[in-house]
Amino acid sequence: MGESYSTESNMRLRASWKDDRPLKHPGIPTKIDRSRWRMRSDSGRHTWHYLDDDEAAKEWPLSLADKYYLNIPLNQPTLPLPTRPLDALQNGLTYFSKLQLPSGHWGCEYGGPMFLLPSVVFAWVATNTPIPWPYAIELRNYLFAHAHPELGGWGLHTEGDSTVFGTSLNYTVLRLLGVDAEHPIMVKARARLHSLGGVIKAPHWSKFFLAMLGVCHWDIVNPVPPELWLLPDWIPVTPWRWWVHIRMVFLPMSWIWSKRWTMPETEVIRELRQELLTQPWETVDWAAERNNIAEIDNYHPKSWILNAFSWTIMNVWNPFLRPKWLVSRAEAWVSRLVDMEDLNSDYADLASVNGPLNTILCYIRDGPDSYSLRRHRERLEEFLWVNAEGMLVNGTNGVQNWDTAFLIQAVVHAGLAEDPQWKPMLVKALGFLESQQIREDCIDAEICYRQKRKGGWAFSNKDQGYPVSDCVAEALKAVILLQKAPGYPQLLDDQRIYDAVDTLLEYQNPSGACSSYERTRAGPYLEYLNGAEVFGRIMYEYDYPECTTAVVTGLALFQRYWPDYRRHDLEVFLQRAVQYIKTAQYPEGGWYGSWAVCFTYGTMFALESLSTIGETYGNSSHAKRGCDFLVSKQREDGGWSESYHSCEKLKYTEHPSGSQVVQTAFAIIGLLQAEYPHMEPLRKGIKLIMDRQLPNGEWAQEALEGVFNNSVLISYPNYKFIFTIMALGKFAKRYPNEKII
Repeated sequence: MGESYSTESNMRLRASWKDDRPLKHPGIPTKIDRSRWRMRSDSGRHTWHYLDDDEAAKEWPLSLADKYYLNIPLNQPTLPLPTRPLDALQNGLTYFSKLQLPSGHWGCEYGGPMFLLPSVVFAWVATNTPIPWPYAIELRNYLFAHAHPELGGWGLHTEGDSTVFGTSLNYTVLRLLGVDAEHPIMVKARARLHSLGGVIKAPHWSKFFLAMLGVCHWDIVNPVPPELWLLPDWIPVTPWRWWVHIRMVFLPMSWIWSKRWTMPETEVIRELRQELLTQPWETVDWAAERNNIAEIDNYHPKSWILNAFSWTIMNVWNPFLRPKWLVSRAEAWVSRLVDMEDLNSDYADLASVNGPLNTILCYIRDGPDSYSLRRHRERLEEFLWVNAEGMLVNGTNGVQNWDTAFLIQAVVHAGLAEDPQWKPMLVKALGFLESQQIREDCIDAEICYRQKRKGGWAFSNKDQGYPVSDCVAEALKAVILLQKAPGYPQLLDDQRIYDAVDTLLEYQNPSGACSSYERTRAGPYLEYLNGAEVFGRIMYEYDYPECTTAVVTGLALFQRYWPDYRRHDLEVFLQRAVQYIKTAQYPEGGWYGSWAVCFTYGTMFALESLSTIGETYGNSSHAKRGCDFLVSKQREDGGWSESYHSCEKLKYTEHPSGSQVVQTAFAIIGLLQAEYPHMEPLRKGIKLIMDRQLPNGEWAQEALEGVFNNSVLISYPNYKFIFTIMALGKFAKRYPNEKII
């Protein structure tokens, strides 16, 4: 990788960032050649490497995929102008197939949230991990690219207004990387932060990280007591009942909070204490500021119940009642649970917040030379991604299984599975899904509160080890569709298919719906304990129409070929699941989607669910209302244009930039699934998709497509290929002779 530099020495030898050039630091180049980046895919594990040696760069040439990720021209030929949807589909596949990686999947960034990059950088800094100079430059480039152009600072995600959360964390990152406080971007960010009240108005996660770094005092951090993990399992609020993401963040966070561990103080930390506050550090009443949150950050205000609990912990339990033996026992149990998380994922961990926190815990507990720290450092690399703007941190270690499963389905539904042009691509994709099926349950699953996973697929890859209901279902559908098509290898035998079905049947909740990672273990009352402030719907597993639909369609397809396997269980499951879909419909006719934007996405899936039991526009009031809802939102140009604000407000909201190809594809797919009888709205939507296609077959990136926890946008850049191809294929299959252009 070439020369690295210590974050500790960098704090003492900061550059003078008077312009936009990269780090001016002894031994560090002032420019970076982005064409020297390479992405290595090793069985679905993605890592980026900068080749500063000319011979190494020559021996490892840029792939087309590398060029695409880095926005380096691919120089692909102009394709014949399509007049029919199938022609446009073929052009899209011609381009997208060239981005398939050798192991058979498609890679992409999974960015957008602006609190992920700080999590990783803070872990490096806290553990004194050297940061390679190309990383430092590209991290700076990315943050500079996403500073709010008018307000200054950074938001919760890349499309949001700047907040105390985003600005306090990312300002700190840049200072730790050597950016001078008087750089114009920093001056503007600092002014924005001060206008919002300074760092004392940050939400809980920001206060936690900054206390760990020593910028804030630990007294400003609301309690995260590890003793909660000692509560009996039958208690309704015990952490094992929480949604897995908040649970796995709270786990190492509680251990670090209990230790009140702070990294050694440095000059840059002392300077940050002055820069992030609007008053002298020594005069702050830290305890009084625990619940002082800027309005723009306070999406989910803390309940009086949580405030009362926190007050009791900090003012009664901790100073007067908290016995050392109980603290030691709680910390030891939390430490063991962290080890189980690391063991069951080979240190890949669930995602890019708990992974860095586990890294810090292992550094504190096991020391700088420990295997646990070395392995964490290696696995943190898999969260990193490089694009044309610089280096970012993905929400997980990728979306490999998810995107690959959908692409297979899109091609099959277009009737092209037996086309010799696309068969090699599909065989490779099938091979990838086969290699990524999880073949065993977690070690000590009951002890570490994990659900059955054997036979499932994770969102990203096998190593990560967390199957998700819709990921399992979509991958299962892709496998069955190909293995039942003529001429495809039978890579998964019946028992492995049965294992996937057995795992899917574990996901149904009492409501009939499916959640994401696990069955629901609690109820809405847990949101009274939501202390993150910036997120909604974070505390327990919710019912999701899109997850339920994926499982319904996966099990229905399975039944077609294996009608006798657990017949009764499947029939009951499907009946209850579809009934849930009907009850989840909003009065306007749409369904709320929690994992992409938003009603368009959820309604697409719900209409697919209804179609599996023969309920379509012509015979179902639910399907008709869903179709009418979608058509009512179609714009004059034929497209759909939903904003992420729909997710926050729980009400359909137009995107200010106009129609989006991905949103349009969602709507067209839903209407076609429901057998919507009027062709003109469908034709207009397909025409917009075709008109937006570039001469080489690709589609340009538009607004971010994904969302989670109501308030956070996240990118799915392959959706502009996958769902447009699926929409074009489904339309072409229904109207094979229709010319659009």
